[in-house]
Amino acid sequence: MISDRLFVYGTLMRGFDHPMARLLAGHADFLGEATCRGQLVLVTHYPGLLLSEAASDIVHGELFQLRAPDELLGELDMYEACGEGFPEPTEYLRRLIDVTRADGAVEKAWTYVYNWPVTDLPLIESGRFLEH
Repeated sequence: MISDRLFVYGTLMRGFDHPMARLLAGHADFLGEATCRGQLVLVTHYPGLLLSEAASDIVHGELFQLRAPDELLGELDMYEACGEGFPEPTEYLRRLIDVTRADGAVEKAWTYVYNWPVTDLPLIESGRFLEH
């Protein structure tokens, strides 16, 4: 196993009344708030993460430790419609990225990166989906 950590920045965050957010909350331990380098775009009622190298591009989210990572990531891959069996290019790709915890510690965590064109999608300037 590469990592049992998952960084979420949208509808999988705590407090969302969504079946997959409840599934995550029930099968993972919340480790705290975290950030990654990137930008958020508003796809429709949900965001997409675009990775960035720029220090000023920060996305705010939450870090979880998955109790059964292989099984839970498989369920989340189905929800995000990525991985085997989905037509390419998938809307999201699961990627291992660096995330920074509130105390400054950097860890590797899985996240879902947006993979479709973003030309006409509005940027969530704050990097915080809950504040858009």
